[in-house]
Amino acid sequence: MNILMTILLVLAGIIVLLLLIALLSKKDFSIEKQITIHKPKQQVFDYLKIIRNQERYSVWVMKDPHIKIVYTGTDGTVGFKSAWESDNKNVGIGEQEIIKMTGGESMEVEIRFKKPFEGVSYALTTVASSGEAQTIVTNRYYGKTRFPVNIMHFMMDKFLSKDMQTNLENLKNNLEK
Repeated sequence: MNILMTILLVLAGIIVLLLLIALLSKKDFSIEKQITIHKPKQQVFDYLKIIRNQERYSVWVMKDPHIKIVYTGTDGTVGFKSAWESDNKNVGIGEQEIIKMTGGESMEVEIRFKKPFEGVSYALTTVASSGEAQTIVTNRYYGKTRFPVNIMHFMMDKFLSKDMQTNLENLKNNLEK
């Protein structure tokens, strides 16, 4: 009986410690990745602003060859929506909407997740010239998480950073063909 009580006390202590860490952790998160593409800025931006092009470079879209995507509106403009549904738990169900566009400079997208978890995040993509026919693309993914989920930020950063970098490398390969 003492062993069982000790195990329960240790487990309770771990849970309390994790909750305390989550209570003291930031609720905001931000992950940023960058790549240089050897193409003119406007050409890069014109490709990026078309959400349908994500089918050719986004690892999340490409994880499920049977993903169902419904597009609504005029692609590449504010208000355009892309809703997806997948049986793959790493893809899930959700939608994204272009909420802000700064001509030839940046595009902001609101991402609304429904499954496997609910949440709202944002992606800001900017392009900047860095020489003749050379463009720096910066992708920033950010948002807020609620207590106690905010304790997962360190894991989220690790996994999302890798996928975000792969997306940028795929984008670079597509544009520099």
